[in-house]
Amino acid sequence: MPDDNSQNLISGGHLVAKALKAEGVEVIYTLCGGHIIDIYDGCVDEGIEVVDVRHEQVAAHAADGYARITGKPGCAVVTAGPGTTDAVTGVANAFRAESPMLLIGGQGAHTQHKMGSLQDLPHVDMMTPITKFAATVPDTARAADMVSMAFRECYHGAPGPSFLEIPRDVLDAKVPVEKARVPAAGQYRASTRSAGDPEAVEKLADLLVHAEKPAILLGSQVWTTRGTESAIELVRTLNIPAYMNGAGRGTLPPGDPHHFQLSRRYAFSNADVIVIVGTPFDFRMGYGKRLSPDATVVQIDLDYRTVGKNRDIDLGIVGDAGLVLKSVTEAASGHAFNGYSNGGASKRKEWLDELRAAEQTAIEKRLPNLKSDASPIHPYRLVSEINDFLTEDSIYIGDGGDIVTFSGQVVQPKSPGHWMDPGPLGTLGVGVPFVLAAKKARPDKEVVALFGDGAFSLTGWDFETLVRYNLPFVGIVGNNSSMNQIRYGQAAKYGLERERVGNTLGDVHYDKFAQMLGGYGEEVRDPADIAPALQRARESGKPSLINVWVDPDAYAPGTMNQTMYK
Repeated sequence: MPDDNSQNLISGGHLVAKALKAEGVEVIYTLCGGHIIDIYDGCVDEGIEVVDVRHEQVAAHAADGYARITGKPGCAVVTAGPGTTDAVTGVANAFRAESPMLLIGGQGAHTQHKMGSLQDLPHVDMMTPITKFAATVPDTARAADMVSMAFRECYHGAPGPSFLEIPRDVLDAKVPVEKARVPAAGQYRASTRSAGDPEAVEKLADLLVHAEKPAILLGSQVWTTRGTESAIELVRTLNIPAYMNGAGRGTLPPGDPHHFQLSRRYAFSNADVIVIVGTPFDFRMGYGKRLSPDATVVQIDLDYRTVGKNRDIDLGIVGDAGLVLKSVTEAASGHAFNGYSNGGASKRKEWLDELRAAEQTAIEKRLPNLKSDASPIHPYRLVSEINDFLTEDSIYIGDGGDIVTFSGQVVQPKSPGHWMDPGPLGTLGVGVPFVLAAKKARPDKEVVALFGDGAFSLTGWDFETLVRYNLPFVGIVGNNSSMNQIRYGQAAKYGLERERVGNTLGDVHYDKFAQMLGGYGEEVRDPADIAPALQRARESGKPSLINVWVDPDAYAPGTMNQTMYK
């Protein structure tokens, strides 16, 4: 119902919608429930699109994906009880991935507090450990104010999710407009962009100028802070080899002389100065143990608590990656650059050539499998074909275990912000919701998603949502009828006679599943057919699934090394 303007009253749901509008939210992802429908009514009046999905986990993952693609916070709205608990995984994933989003959950009416109302659960208690802010809206007049408060907390330090539960009577009640605080757009949040400690910036500039074998890792915060141009300027001006991970992939295009991918361990074992930008020393970094003990290590991060965690460092800078890197480049201009003077140019060139040779050795080692004509198809051949298929406008999404581990070594996004993976929580099932978010936010972009067959199964029914909203994308299922990353570990630990316990799936024809739901589907068993099938999917103009049968006995090196558990 519209606001009762004749009495100058406004409902809680409409106040929520006004606060979302002030934050720049253009779409909410949701699964309907009686507790939350007044928010929908407000969104209609405010021009915010309501996208309904088939599972609340999808709604939360889509809000996370929307934030990554747009740079604005995402929002998911779910009902109380199981609606909110279904969304927990999506919120937890955003928490570990440092993605700013707001989950709004319903709740029973205040008047029924502790009486056992429908779907009543202690949502705030459950959400507090996996959010930056979690609270109950206590009064209708506070609804917009608390939405804005939640968004403010999303950007405190490293970004992350917030949660609000709103009791049904708070949402449905109406209050005089003059009693409600509705923060004005752009006037309730300070800038969180910091260029770091100037003395530390000067010290880093001096270190990089005089380093003989520097290396830099550009992590997700480079994209989060939209610091791509500053990162590119730094590595090119100071002639530094760059490695990229997470959303930082694509900062430099493939073929750039400073773009390195397969020689990271070699570089980090031999460099004299290593700069880690926007990446914690977590399992992906071997908790910092894979860095040379003799190197000078510098860490740049938005969150003070991340700097120096798990490993001692020589210099830590807390700040916005883009601004810090820009400041370092500017500071270096005042130093005599060892890369181009006093014989330093030849030393730096020798270092880059050394790393390029290591890259080439790694490529040649994989080359037979990258070009393999074997059937079942080798996963390296599949991901190589996908890499060749991508254009500068292709957003690549990886959702899976072993198959995505293969792709991480081969697939190279050609532009910044064109790589999406779950992040350090390792959540399976992000693929379809990330497609939903990416294609909704950037309809001008092609979206290409690679799924493991196990990963697709978790949220695959929302393929129908993509059909319903006419959001075409090119989807590929690397199908080995197994949870292969776990299967390998079981075989290694318990022997071949027990390798198939709890990890074997049916031979599902996902191409037919896509066709059943109104999309494009095709099956591939011959590697020569991969490229033509991908092209037909692109030209179909529909959501698509190319079901590629891959060799179940081929494992990615990361899987065989079990690096995720070390």
